[in-house]
Amino acid sequence: MLPENLKESEAGTVGLPIRIVVLSIVGFVGFYAILSALAAAPAPDEPMYVTTNISTLSLSSGGEESDFSLQISVFDRENRGVGEANVIVWSPDRKKAYSGITNPDGNVIIKVLNPELPAGKSEGYFAVKVMRTGDRDFSEEYFLKMTRY
Repeated sequence: MLPENLKESEAGTVGLPIRIVVLSIVGFVGFYAILSALAAAPAPDEPMYVTTNISTLSLSSGGEESDFSLQISVFDRENRGVGEANVIVWSPDRKKAYSGITNPDGNVIIKVLNPELPAGKSEGYFAVKVMRTGDRDFSEEYFLKMTRY
């Protein structure tokens, strides 16, 4: 129960409605500031992924030259081709790099000239890196397997 003198005192309730209004306005202004900051945040970079027309490359170990063309396709997460992306491919020994820029459909053909395997190995992997402004870089160390027989 409330004490008798508190029931008769109006001091606690005189300023209460205006205090509630002021605190509500301050709270709404703070809430609006937080929502505005979230809405103005930059969008995250879009992810990309890369495919090629072959999955394994087998070359003879004879002294002949082994030049070939590698078709690479770059896609976004909705499976649309990503144009103007810079594609870099490294040979398995990481001593040679080949590059190209994708067309509007997201495709590029890269000429690979005499790729070499690491010393003492009979197989290795091409590495790839794809870069484009506004998109998250894509890199894969084990992009394409190469074997010599």
